[in-house]
Amino acid sequence: MSARQYILGEVNWKDVRACDYQVAVLPWGSCEAHNYHLPYAADTIQSSYIAEESARIAWEKGGKIIVLPAIPYGVNTGQMDIKLTMNMNPSTQLSLLKDIVYSLHHHKINKLMIVNGHGGNDLKFAIRELQLLFPSVFIGLINWYKVVDDYKYFDEPGEHGGEMETSNILYINPELVRSLKEAGAGAGKKIGLHGFRDGWAWSPREWLKATEDTGLGNPKKATPEKGETYLKVVTEQIALVLYDLYKADLKNIYE
Repeated sequence: MSARQYILGEVNWKDVRACDYQVAVLPWGSCEAHNYHLPYAADTIQSSYIAEESARIAWEKGGKIIVLPAIPYGVNTGQMDIKLTMNMNPSTQLSLLKDIVYSLHHHKINKLMIVNGHGGNDLKFAIRELQLLFPSVFIGLINWYKVVDDYKYFDEPGEHGGEMETSNILYINPELVRSLKEAGAGAGKKIGLHGFRDGWAWSPREWLKATEDTGLGNPKKATPEKGETYLKVVTEQIALVLYDLYKADLKNIYE
């Protein structure tokens, strides 16, 4: 298989030197348990696939897009009681993102889109801070799981390791999915206090108290066909964003 010219980890110096890349894409995931049947890298696997496939579509339209290596760690402070959960604190994420933006800016790539697949990665604060440090760099964020209405594609999408994520991994990397007979039901609990029950008050969850099997959402109805259909729509939508950003004059993006 030949190198894909829009994947930085696959191209070489000769390729890079010849291409005027305009938009960088940064997939961001996590390393955490996803019920009994999905791999710890589920978020990273999905973010990487979605970023790469979206870039492919935009590239084939003529967009000069480059996908950076994925960040495989996320904010998991509420899951540290689960063995081998790997946590990256928000302050560390800011430092890491700052170095990445500096590198891109130094190489005259002033458009960055983050494709995030982990709910704990609340990256808006970091982007706001970097906006002051790098005013000429456009930093955008897409939480890919919010692009479309999941209920159009799944009976019970779930929040974490449920039908949606299981279907996606069954399509992307089926060899990494254990039999769904081994999966837990993904039942969850909420904080039983006023405001928290209704969703307008918030506190980070203690995962083993909030879940029975680390999952949130029943995966039993997942199929690779559902994942394929869903991912096709999501990547096509994100590709439109990447291509529009490639063509955009950053001085005139407000209508």
